[in-house]
Amino acid sequence: MSAQTDLNTPIKYIRGVGPKRATALATAGIDTVNDLLHYYPRRYLDRTTVKSIHELKKGDQATMVGTVEVCGERQARKRKLFQAVLSDSTGMITLVWFNGVKYIKNAVQKGDRLAVHGKVEFYNGFQIVHPDFDKLNSDADPINTGTIIPLYPLTAELKKVRIDHRSFRRIIKENEEMFSIIEDHFEESVLNEQKLIPLQTALQHIHFPESRKNLLAAMERLKFDEHYFLQLLMALRKKSYETIGTNALTKSGPHVQQIETELGFELTAAQQKVIQEIRIDIARPQAMNRLLQGDVGSGKTIVAILVAAAAVANGVQVAVMAPTEILAHQHFESFKKQLNKVHISCALLVGKQKATERKQILEAVKNGKINVVIGTHALIQDEVEFKNLGFVVVDEQHRFGVVQRGILLQKGPHPHLLAMTATPIPRTMAITYHGDMDLSIIDEMPKDRKPVITKIVKEDRLQNVYKFICEEVQAGRQCMVVYPLVEETEKSDLADATEGFEALQNIFKGIKIGLIHGRMKKEEKDAIMNAYAKNEIKILVSTTVIEVGIDIPNASVMLIEHAERFGLTQLHQLRGRVGRGSSKSYCILVERNIRDTSRKRLAIMEKTNNGFIIADEDLKMRGPGKFFSTEQSGFFKHIIADMVTDGAIIRKAREVAQTIAETDTKLENNPRMKKRLLKDYAQYLDTVVIS
Repeated sequence: MSAQTDLNTPIKYIRGVGPKRATALATAGIDTVNDLLHYYPRRYLDRTTVKSIHELKKGDQATMVGTVEVCGERQARKRKLFQAVLSDSTGMITLVWFNGVKYIKNAVQKGDRLAVHGKVEFYNGFQIVHPDFDKLNSDADPINTGTIIPLYPLTAELKKVRIDHRSFRRIIKENEEMFSIIEDHFEESVLNEQKLIPLQTALQHIHFPESRKNLLAAMERLKFDEHYFLQLLMALRKKSYETIGTNALTKSGPHVQQIETELGFELTAAQQKVIQEIRIDIARPQAMNRLLQGDVGSGKTIVAILVAAAAVANGVQVAVMAPTEILAHQHFESFKKQLNKVHISCALLVGKQKATERKQILEAVKNGKINVVIGTHALIQDEVEFKNLGFVVVDEQHRFGVVQRGILLQKGPHPHLLAMTATPIPRTMAITYHGDMDLSIIDEMPKDRKPVITKIVKEDRLQNVYKFICEEVQAGRQCMVVYPLVEETEKSDLADATEGFEALQNIFKGIKIGLIHGRMKKEEKDAIMNAYAKNEIKILVSTTVIEVGIDIPNASVMLIEHAERFGLTQLHQLRGRVGRGSSKSYCILVERNIRDTSRKRLAIMEKTNNGFIIADEDLKMRGPGKFFSTEQSGFFKHIIADMVTDGAIIRKAREVAQTIAETDTKLENNPRMKKRLLKDYAQYLDTVVIS
C-alpha cells in the first residue's frame, strides 16, 4: 500500500491482489479497501469450539476437524448420494450429501483435511447430513497451531483463482497499514459509556483475533455499528415526520358514534385504546406515522373505518391501499356496509375495471365527491388525483415498499398515515424496521372469537380427515384446502392444486368444490369467491392467494397440504381464514416430508393461537430476511448483526441513536458519522434531510 491509499482505493492496487484476483474479489462484493476490511469471516476455529469425534452426541450442533479416509458416490433407492468418512485421532463419522452430488464429488477428495460443522444424527452410526465444510491448509488447524483461525465466505469465482482462507489472511496481513487509515465515527465518550472498543481495533481483531475475549469484543462493536446506523436512520426519519406540518383533524363529527352504536357488538378495550391513540395523533398539526399491529381477527378493519369516518368529518378524503384485489374488494364491502349508514361516499379502484366506470371514479375522486377510496397499487398511478387527501391507510403494509407508500402520501398535503399489519411483529423487529413509526397494538380478541383447534396429521390419516370434512359439510358448514405456492416452482405447485382439486372431486362426490389460484382472471376468481360466500361452493381448493382478505364466517375447516413448506407466520395467517363465525373451527396441517425443523415448527402451531408467540418463534427459526420480503420492504441486510440474538445490543444502539437524533438532527456535530451515513446508507435517506 502506498501513502496515497485510502478506504476507497480499488482493491487491485494493493499488495497481493492484481487485476485477475480483483475481478474474482468483485464477485464477492469486494471492490475497495473498505470492502475488504468489512468482509468478515463467517466462522472461526479454535480449541474451544472444535470437538473430538468421540465427544459427539446425537443432536449436537458441532464443529470438528479431521481427515477424509474414504469417499465416493453411491446409489440409494432412486437417487445418488455422496458419502465421506472423516476421522481424527479419536474416532470416525460419516458425512452424507443428497443434493449437489456432482459438486461435492469434485470438492471432497480422499486425504483432504476438513473443518466440518453440522447436526449430529444417528443412522447405522453417527453421521452429519449436508454439513458445512471448509478445506484447511496446514496453518489452519487449531488443534495443531493453538491459534484462532478465521474462515471466510468463499465463492466459486474466488476458488477458481485460488483465493482461499489462507489467501485472505495473507492479503490483509501484507496490507496491515490500512487499519491505520480507519476513522471512528463515534466520539471517545460514546465508546467509554457503551464499553465499546475503537473501530480500528475491532477490525484488526475480527481478522486476527489474539484471544476469544478480543474476538467477542470485536464482534460486539461491529454488531453495534450495524444496528446503530439502522436505528439512527429510523430515529432521523421519525424526527423528520414530527416536523412535517399538516391538517389537524380535530372534529369527530356525528358519524363515528352512529356507526359504533349500530355495529351490533361492543368494541374491545384494546380497540377503544387504539382508536383513542390515533384520534390524539391526527388532532395534532404534524403528520401521524403510526403502525397498527393486531392478530388475525382482532378487529383492525373496524378501527380503520371509525377513524376514516372521523377524518371525513374534517373535510378530507381517505385512501385505503391493500396489496391484493381480493383484500381490496373485502375492505370495500366492509367500509361500504358501515359508511353507507351515515351517507359517506365510498369507491373501489383496482387494476381491472371497465374504462367508463374507472373514468367516473377518477373524476369523482378528483372533485371531492368521493370521500373514501379503496384500492390496490392502482391508487398510486399518475392519473389518480385527490381534491384533499388527508388520511391514508396502508393494509398489510410490509407488502409495499417505502417508495410505493411515499407516492400515495404525495397525493395530498402531508396526509396522516396509518399502516396496518395482521402479522404480529416481534418487539426487536418492530423497533428496528419500524422505529420511525409510533406503534399501536390490538392485543385482545373479540369475546365471541373462538380459538381454532389445530392438529398435525400424516398423509396416511387423510381418509379420516376427508370423512370429518364430509360431516362438517353435511352440517351446513364449509371448508378450505390450501396447497403451497413457492415462486421457484410455481408451475409445479399450481399443478399440485389443480391435480388436488381433481382428486378431491372424486373423493367428495356430490359436494360442490371450487378452485381458485393467482393465475385466474379476475372475473373467474370473483365468480368462485362469490359462490363460496353464498355457500354454493362447499369446499374451496386454493393456493395461498387466500392467505389474506377472505372472511367467510361459515368456514370451519382449513386443511393445509404440505404444511412443512410454509413459514409459521404464513400458517397462522391461513388459519385465520376460519373460526370467524360461531361454529367450532379446525386447522389441519398435513405433513408429508417429515424433518426435525418442520416437526418443531408445526408443533408450535398445535400449541398456541397467539400470533405474537408464533411471530417470535418464526423469527428465531427463519431469521428476519424471510419473515418479511426484504426486497419489497427495502430492508438492508446485516453482515454480522443478528436480529434474533442481539436484543441487548439493539436496545443500546437505539438509545444512542435517539439521543443523537434529538440533539443533532443534521449531524453537524458528528461529521464522521454523517460521512458514513451519506456514503453507505444514502439509498435509505428518502425522508431524511441531513445536508
